[in-house]
Amino acid sequence: MSLTPIGEPRHKITSATLHEKKRQHEPITCLTAYDYAMARLVDEAGIDMILVGDSLAMTMLGYENTLSVTVDEMLHHTRAARRGVKNALLVADMPYGSYHVDAGEAVRNAARFVKEGGAEVVKVEGGEKRAEMIRRIIDAEIPVAGHIGLTPQSIHMMGGYKVQGKTLSAIEQLMRDAQALHRAGVACIFLEGIPREVAAMITAEVETPTIGIGAGPDCDGQVLVIHDILNMTFGPAAKFVRRYGDAAAMITNAVLEFKADIGSRQFPADAESYHLPKETQAALATVLQRKRALRR
Repeated sequence: MSLTPIGEPRHKITSATLHEKKRQHEPITCLTAYDYAMARLVDEAGIDMILVGDSLAMTMLGYENTLSVTVDEMLHHTRAARRGVKNALLVADMPYGSYHVDAGEAVRNAARFVKEGGAEVVKVEGGEKRAEMIRRIIDAEIPVAGHIGLTPQSIHMMGGYKVQGKTLSAIEQLMRDAQALHRAGVACIFLEGIPREVAAMITAEVETPTIGIGAGPDCDGQVLVIHDILNMTFGPAAKFVRRYGDAAAMITNAVLEFKADIGSRQFPADAESYHLPKETQAALATVLQRKRALRR
């Protein structure tokens, strides 16, 4: 059943749609999803973009950070999400190591996400230093989403998950990064973990749509991790996360009730059980009666 309100028909979201939304000052919505069921629910709720983020390393696979997830693991989840998406723009993260060696390998890996995973856009972290490689991917007819600011694949270089762009020189670098990505022709730019004022400057400066996560309300769109908004992460939430539900409590309570019903033999009930046809029951009763008679 579709969750789209009556009178609001959905249309396929493309990279061009994002640019049109920016021109019309219409907010862009984005959430992560990593499997068929979640992607379908998010898509039917009318979200513009679904990101198969490398955050699945932690949320789905239990890794400590995003660095451990492989191309094959990302492709597995991208394919699953693809089956649930009809209208949203499907974006897939290229994991650490998949585009860091040379541009040729980056293009080959990006092509796998399109051919094997069904992604419509691939996301790459980094600004100026990634611009030429991004152009190569785009030249291969593969749309790219940029990602600057706090780039999780660079946590060892950054010294952890720290807000970026807090000094004048850092702000200048972020502006150069954004301009380089814009000139390269990216579909959008994810801005993560930067001061609101800097994100507002970038959003006003470049024609490319900006998608914020921990970057304040002045971006063209916003993204959050679906597990964060549903309280399905095991640990304290980042400052920018807002909880919209408590799926963890709901799941835990459901499991506890299931366990209790089994313990008290209330599940399954007779109504939840299958029964033999009356004719078979009668025949079986006759057979059992004969067996009992033979034992006497």
